[in-house]
Amino acid sequence: MNTTTPPDENQVRAAIRASEQRAQDEAPTLPPATAFATRYEVSCLPTDHPERHLWNLGVEYRGRGLWAVVRHSQCLGADGEWSWESRPSERTDEWLAGHRFSLEEALRLAEAAAPLVTLNGFTVSDVLRRGDEGEGR
Repeated sequence: MNTTTPPDENQVRAAIRASEQRAQDEAPTLPPATAFATRYEVSCLPTDHPERHLWNLGVEYRGRGLWAVVRHSQCLGADGEWSWESRPSERTDEWLAGHRFSLEEALRLAEAAAPLVTLNGFTVSDVLRRGDEGEGR
């Protein structure tokens, strides 16, 4: 049986305020914050297209300076084939070598694959054509 009494609300609030104050006091001694992009979206659809999110390929940072081309839990391989991305503990060195790239290579592969995306039997061209027809072009 647990005999520990949980802290009351005032104790919790005081602890939070103390940690917030400590963070503020220590902030001037820390290195400056940096920003780092960890995902790019690649698509042939215009950025303002309402269905773009369905047709995007992702280029995502995977650590150690390497990137993956992803779509719906699949990774694009150097051979141009898509495969399911297994749990990190189940990925072999051989699989990683074929599915992790420099940023430049990953973007190149994603840009080459973007026109080939299909969804429910539709192609990128179908979606663009449907948009053109809806705008009276």
